Order: sequence, then C-alpha cells, then structure tokens
Amino acid sequence: MINYISKVVLALMLCISQLAFSQADTKARFVEDDPIISVLDSLSTLTFFRNSSFTTDRAILNIYKFAPDSVPRYDDFIYNYRITKLNAKSPFQLVYNEAVRQYIDAYSIRKRDLVPRLLGLAQQYFPLFEEQLDKYNLPLELKYLAIVESALNPMATSKSGAKGLWQFMYPTGKIYNLDVNSYVDQRSDPYLATVAACEYFKYLYDMFGNWELVLAAYNGGPGTVNKAIRRSGGKMNYWEIRPYLPLETQGYVPAFFAVNYIMNYASEHNLFPLKPKIFHYEMDTLVLKERVTFDALANSLDMGVEEIQYLNPMYRRKIVPPPSANTEPYTLILPISKIGKFLSNELAIYDYSKEIENTSFSQTKDFESVEVLKRHKVKRGETLTRIAARYKVTVYDIKTWNNLKRNTVPVGQTLSIYVTKQVEGKSETLAENNAIANPEEIVEKKLAENSKKSKIHTVKKGDTLFKIANENHIEIDYLLKINGLTKNSPLKIGQRIKIG
Repeated sequence: MINYISKVVLALMLCISQLAFSQADTKARFVEDDPIISVLDSLSTLTFFRNSSFTTDRAILNIYKFAPDSVPRYDDFIYNYRITKLNAKSPFQLVYNEAVRQYIDAYSIRKRDLVPRLLGLAQQYFPLFEEQLDKYNLPLELKYLAIVESALNPMATSKSGAKGLWQFMYPTGKIYNLDVNSYVDQRSDPYLATVAACEYFKYLYDMFGNWELVLAAYNGGPGTVNKAIRRSGGKMNYWEIRPYLPLETQGYVPAFFAVNYIMNYASEHNLFPLKPKIFHYEMDTLVLKERVTFDALANSLDMGVEEIQYLNPMYRRKIVPPPSANTEPYTLILPISKIGKFLSNELAIYDYSKEIENTSFSQTKDFESVEVLKRHKVKRGETLTRIAARYKVTVYDIKTWNNLKRNTVPVGQTLSIYVTKQVEGKSETLAENNAIANPEEIVEKKLAENSKKSKIHTVKKGDTLFKIANENHIEIDYLLKINGLTKNSPLKIGQRIKIG
C-alpha cells in the first residue's frame, strides 16, 4: 500500500513539474562548439592533473557496486523526481525538461571521463565559495555556476577573453577592483575573483529580483536580459524570455540546473572524485616583501612549479612581483606544511631568486625576440581556440592578422600566424639578407657543438639542478634539454650530468 501511494505521489509531482514547461519551448539549443561543454576539455590539459597528486576513494564511495566501466542511465521520471527533491530546498526554481536532460547527458555520458576531476576540484574550491556566499547572504547553490563558467579551472580563458574561475571580462573585472597587468591577473585569483562574483551577484539580484534572470544576466549581460524582457512583452520568467536570448544564454540556465543535479547525484552515475593532494583547510596565505620566482620557491621548498602555479594561478609569468606604491603587497598561497620553511628562509629565498634571474639574464642577453611568420592550413575539426593554443597566441590575434570577423573559419583556409621566437643575436644572414634565422636550427647547432666537447658533473650531496646550472654558468633550460630532464627530475648522488 505504501509503495502504491509513493508511486501516485511521484506521478503527481511529475505531472505538476511538466506542466510548468508547457508555456516554454524547452528543446535544447546547442550552439556550435558549445562553450559550456567545451570548457570541460580544458581540464584534460590542466598540467597539475598529469601527476599522481589526485587520488580516489571509489572503492568506499561505490555503494551501488557499479562495475568500473558501467555508465548508468535513467528515465525522465527518475531525473524529474531527483531534481524536484533538490528544488524543494533551493531558492532557484529548479525544473527538469529536455534542455536540462541534454546537459545531464553531457556530464554523465559524453564528458563523464572529466567529471571526476570536477568533483575533486570542487573539494578544493567549494569551501572558499561557500564561505563568501554565506558572508554575502547569497544562495550556496551559486557555487555550481563556477563549474558552468570555467569547469573550476582557475586558468580557463574564453574565446572572448574572459578569465578565471568566474570568467570575468576585463572591464567587469576592473569595476570590481580586479587588477590586470603584465605580471598579475587577479581575475584568476580564486579568493579575489570569488569576492567580486558575490558583489556582482548582489548587483544583478537587486536589478532583477529573480535568480534565474541573474544567471542569464551573468552570462549574457543585464542589457541582453532587459532586451529579452522587452521583446517578450515584459515577462519576468526565464523560460518565457528564453526564446529571445542568445543561443549560448539559452543553454546557460539548463546547464546550471544539470550541474546542480550531477554534483548531488554523481555516485548514482558511477562518478567519484579525484581528491586533490591539498585541501582548502591545508593551505595558508603569506604576504611577500620582495619579488620571487616560482623556480626559486620550488627549489627552496621542495615543491613542483606546477603545484605552486596550481595554488597561485593569478601570476602570469610564474613570478610574484614586488609591491609598489600603487599596489598592496602581493600574496602567496602555500601548503601549511611549507609555511614554516618559507618563513625560516625568507630572506635567503629572495636572494636565491635574484641569483637565478641574474644568471638567466646574463645567459640570455645575447638573444633577441623575433616574430616568425607561420602558415597554418585549417583542418577538419579545428577551431580558432585550438589553433591559438597550438601556437601560444590568442584568438583575437589570429582574427586581427587574418581580418576575420567571426570565431569560425572554413576548412582549407590558410591562416597567417606570427610566433615569437628567441634568436641568438643578429646573425650575418639576418643583417645582410634581412631574413629570419630558424631558431630550431640555432638550438640544434648549439647542442651538436657542445656534445663534441661535453663536460660531466658528478652529483654530490646537496646538489640541485639549479645549483649545478649556476655553478657552471649555463642556462637551466639548456642543462635540462641536453640531459633529457625536467625541473622536477630527482637527482641521485653519483649521477653523471652533462654540463656542456
């Protein structure tokens, strides 16, 4: 009898919920190369995930005993029931429809291999988000918006130039005091950008008084939402103004609802977090007195450069600049276990950083930057974003160089791309023929010449790669290349290292 009553109640809930959609066209409208979904792909290239710093408790969390390769699927009735339960305790009007289903499928099926990373990063960033959202008296569910925006990748950059966890455009970031200069981009600062996002949420809610419209305005801008409201005849319901919004914004609220669902029902889809090596409560912040490089920090604190960059994504050149008259002192986030070591050696670390930079400058002062013209023929499946990433330039640059008006480019078109290279001095060929020497040939020639007269250093106790490079007056990158090493390669006493 109880089971029968439960089924009747659920059926009524489903009918009521579906009624709410009858006035709106809920068919999914995906734009080409949907940015909401494609932002997930940035997690596949996030350097910090390439090592073993993330672990999983799948064996403990897998209470449904799914096989490792199992991909659970559910019917609409189950999805609607679960979202209705979430809606009962949310200030958002969470609903289930075909548009939401499309995004649920994207996270739980098509892009499911990346969701464990999302779940792990959530353990890293959600405590910070929740603390600030609570401080501003905002719905805690807004933490899920950072997944829609950036897939919790603090270094994510959109085609339009938005950056960071909360994807601030440059002008909006400036309004909320996020500084951007050659060394620092505070749009990628997890703490400062979260504070700015909270202030922006409050501004938008004061304007619209409706959380779904706040979401749409966060993506498309308040002007876009106001225009859609006017075109709809003054409607103030997201689903009623949705047909008048840009395609990307039409998918934005359904994606947010889908993320709410997947983050609460991940285990039901056989998805479990890759836990971060360092949790929010295991980190602390230092105020720095002088300029310091990530290389110096990594070598002094026995950390990887990737780990320092992961914790401090706001520093664009892997350098924390010195404070100036116009700026507050810059901060550095480190694991609590490394704080004591830094404070005990702070002055020595600053000096060591200067020594590394001075040595690097003296070794590279005879090199100059030149722009090399590359011709790239567009292949099937390539986007401007991928091409820009390949050549380490921006989409804006490519569009400017090739007089492109749109972010799409036809297959077969040849693009002109200017790549910055480091070339040793001005060779006679450069001076006489006004031609650009091939940088790769210069490097290979230098390696070949040195291989004939190689010197060997035998590793002693206390040696590091940076120390060996400095003592032998060679550039660290050159040392690494001729030995096939990375900056994080361990050294063993007695190991033989080529130094030139």
